[in-house]
Amino acid sequence: MTRKRSFSTAFAAVLVVGAGGMWIFPSSGQAQNRLSSQDELRILTGFQIAPVPLNTAGKNLELVGLGSYIVNGEGDCNGCHSAGPPTQYTTNGNPYQLSPPFSGMKQVNPATYLGGGRNFGALIANSASIISRNLTPDKTGMPAGGRTLAQFMAIMRTGVDLDKLHPQCPTGTVALNCVPTPFNGALLQVMSWPTFQNMSDHDLRAIYEYLSSIPCNAGPADPTDPLHNNCN
Repeated sequence: MTRKRSFSTAFAAVLVVGAGGMWIFPSSGQAQNRLSSQDELRILTGFQIAPVPLNTAGKNLELVGLGSYIVNGEGDCNGCHSAGPPTQYTTNGNPYQLSPPFSGMKQVNPATYLGGGRNFGALIANSASIISRNLTPDKTGMPAGGRTLAQFMAIMRTGVDLDKLHPQCPTGTVALNCVPTPFNGALLQVMSWPTFQNMSDHDLRAIYEYLSSIPCNAGPADPTDPLHNNCN
């Protein structure tokens, strides 16, 4: 009990320094009673590993920290939702490279962070290419280009493609703008929603809260491109 109270007190007063600045967790008896030491560690680690500045105004700090831990420490969301390995890390921050150019300190590229654009190719030759989506907030402040929490939860639970970027190809046909049978064009392909749908509502809510706090990434310059995000 003494160790738990001591850790909670430290959690309540700790100054977290990350890529985006500083956050001070206010003292909260409710938080101290409700959070386990493991929860606290995950939240604090989440703030420490966030690779971009965070806007936490009006946000639930516990959810933001936990969401960052899931997104950046467990889920490797940026591995798919960036433009791909060549630009996922900064020039001297790529841990897969020799030193030099690797500086010895891993650094995610903030210019491509969760902005989507990785091309996974076609499910079947000469059909639509599957490209990861932009997860950052648009001008509304809601992530994934302006998705509500309910929409986000539906995507993560069912895989529904609310953008409807790749309709179903007519039976027996293959074309560059559609998803061929037997794949379901109404659902996100490649995206690991069959795994993420097993997560708790609390964890999915934490991911949403974190994604709501990261900077908008406009993505492609062409505003007609589905990956383009209106940041202003």
